[in-house]
Amino acid sequence: MIIADTNLVAYLLIDGERTEAARRVRQRDPDWRLPTLWRSEFLNVLATTVRAGVLDEDSARSAWRTSLSLFGGCEEEPDAEAVLTVAFRARISAYDAQFVVLAKRHGVRLVTGDHGLLRHCPDVALSLEDFAAETLPP
Repeated sequence: MIIADTNLVAYLLIDGERTEAARRVRQRDPDWRLPTLWRSEFLNVLATTVRAGVLDEDSARSAWRTSLSLFGGCEEEPDAEAVLTVAFRARISAYDAQFVVLAKRHGVRLVTGDHGLLRHCPDVALSLEDFAAETLPP
């Protein structure tokens, strides 16, 4: 099991330069857990990519439906007090802290493409490229 952040979901479902690494992460560990917040974040990613011309509306809707089929049942709500504590101590957003709290709760890695999380939470955050590397144990 890993905690997947919204960036990882986006890299998996929106073709781009990090899609292959995201697919390797999924092959290596298909048990992805996320806070319920991921839905709002991913909807925003989809809206932003449509505005930027990366996806058309139909492709964005398809990616949304695919994301729900893959991750709709993999959600947990983190403890709000723990989220605040992590956000204060790590100096990260409460949004990002939700992913960190879940990783700590389960004693697993948070796999992310977010450089800030990698810098501020190296005890739990791991880049998708590092996780996908064959030489790294799960």
